[in-house]
Amino acid sequence: MNLGVLDYGAGNLRSVLNAFAAIHHQAMLVTQPEHFATIDLLVFPGQGAFGDSVRILKETGLWEPLRAWLRAEKPYLGICLGYQLLFESSEECPGVEGLAVAPGRVRKFDAGHGLKIPHMGWNEVTWAEDKPVWWQGLANPAHLYFVHSYYPEVADESLALCRTDYGAPFVSGIATERLMAVQFHPEKSQDTGLRLLKNSVEHLAAQI
Repeated sequence: MNLGVLDYGAGNLRSVLNAFAAIHHQAMLVTQPEHFATIDLLVFPGQGAFGDSVRILKETGLWEPLRAWLRAEKPYLGICLGYQLLFESSEECPGVEGLAVAPGRVRKFDAGHGLKIPHMGWNEVTWAEDKPVWWQGLANPAHLYFVHSYYPEVADESLALCRTDYGAPFVSGIATERLMAVQFHPEKSQDTGLRLLKNSVEHLAAQI
């Protein structure tokens, strides 16, 4: 299986590559449109602003191959921004369209009642009982590492893989048969994160 990590030049991917190496999967960087034809599973770890990321992906020619990959329901693993961009739009950048794979929009946390933004650090993640293939071998709830100021407001509750509470409950990950995307950072979440990545790669590889 050829594992590709999308690199559009807007983040340090070393921790992501190291995490996959730790579970015995070497990954190549996807930096050009033609690279999509050489991989079986696409990982999209991202950071930065919603609108800027869409612009950079379009400028680098990666936006349309990414959309085509998702429309074809090829194996996909999204982390942080790679989760948020799956939705239709974001309050962060009004008027900018997301990938619209999942219905809903990205909202900013309400800073009321002393809530610190960004949401940064370890928090509890409660897994959906109907999607055990992704979190087998993990505690429920588990603790994973977050860094974000915005969160997706998921319109289709059947997609929910896990939920987290920060001021209010939100869906911190979604999954279908060939797609898994989360708001937290598995690559920064020690053994729990590595086990989640291992489960995800093994499940998605079986769909190829």
